[in-house]
Amino acid sequence: MNGIIRADGSPKFAMFATLIGALLNIVLDHVAIFIFNLGVKGAAVATIVGQIISCIITLLYFIKPKKVKLSKETLKLDSSICKNIIMLGISSFITQISIVIVIAVANNIIVKYGALSKYGADIPLSVVGIVMKVFAIVIAIVIGITIGSQPIIGYNFGAGNKERVKKTFRLIIITNTIIGIIAFIIFQFFPQYIINIFGSESPLYNEYAIMCFRIYLAGIIFTCITKCCSIYLQSIGKPVKSMILSLLRDIVIFIPALIILARLYGVVGMLWAALIADVVSFIIAIMILMNNDKKDKKIVVTEKSISSDINKLPKQLVITIAREYGSGGRYVGNLLAEKLNIKFYDKEIIRLASKESGLNKDYIEDNEQVKNSFNIFYNNDDEIFIAEKKVINNIAKEPCVIIGRCADYILKDKKMYIKYFYIVV
Repeated sequence: MNGIIRADGSPKFAMFATLIGALLNIVLDHVAIFIFNLGVKGAAVATIVGQIISCIITLLYFIKPKKVKLSKETLKLDSSICKNIIMLGISSFITQISIVIVIAVANNIIVKYGALSKYGADIPLSVVGIVMKVFAIVIAIVIGITIGSQPIIGYNFGAGNKERVKKTFRLIIITNTIIGIIAFIIFQFFPQYIINIFGSESPLYNEYAIMCFRIYLAGIIFTCITKCCSIYLQSIGKPVKSMILSLLRDIVIFIPALIILARLYGVVGMLWAALIADVVSFIIAIMILMNNDKKDKKIVVTEKSISSDINKLPKQLVITIAREYGSGGRYVGNLLAEKLNIKFYDKEIIRLASKESGLNKDYIEDNEQVKNSFNIFYNNDDEIFIAEKKVINNIAKEPCVIIGRCADYILKDKKMYIKYFYIVV
């Protein structure tokens, strides 16, 4: 629900609902542990209460949302939507579940090999737990910034505004790299200050803790960039590549390296597994992004490229063409209609929509693009959209080529329907 509230244009309310629960959790932790002496059980109760309060506040938002309106129809499962959600969400799921797997494997290895070292099992177990928590805080900041950019990247990618997608991605890469550099400097030069936050211990404890911070978190910069790349790929509809990156660091590289190095060099050697995983996953992430960039290069569309496949198209069909401004999509559509000997609709839709709705043609032309692109994501109740929707459904009863005007969305369930998105360089 928090994600829906952010998408509805209320990020401050979403943040407020989350912070209230978190702050309440902190206060109740103190009360339950130190005043009522409930220990860990009290901390658990405090967490649950905080979550319930956040949930109630979040639910209250939907009494009067901005655009998203819940109804029985919207709560019905749609297999195609569910499939997209699962494909795009699987990367985040793997990221979360991999943390659990890593902690479980690391704890078992530490208990086994820590007992054979001078540090014993308790010191490495405690230290690695602290380091993983600190690591999780840094990654949470990176993920928060990157997820915050998802709506911008996703919307502009869908609209074909590749330049803004690249600009946004460049900004979050720079921001997260800076965060990684700051974290790296702190972990390398001031680890003892972080250790002291969790309490002062024996010299042996501090020795292993400093070593753990400096080695285990040496690749934090690479991790920040890799996590950023994974979420970016998720944002542009590349769930498989995003899933590969999510699996790569923690499951494919880190765990095997952890097991091998612990067996060879004990609880000191195992710390290098994180750095190895960070570097390798970073290199592969860069390779995936470079390969993806090549595939997403803009395509030159010419009369020859259309003619080559013209005989393969069925005659009884409706073709919609969405395009970037100035790309020549109108020329492409007109040429295609001539080759197939079917009707071509562009500005004619405005005249028909004006006749259908009684609205002025100039008014429709001035407002249609802004209103249509906005309303398809909400209730589709805008007067211009409704008028053009009726016109498009009517003209689509016969073979034709339709330029823009959200026709691809309107006709998404129609049989014998083909959509194109053309970008011309």
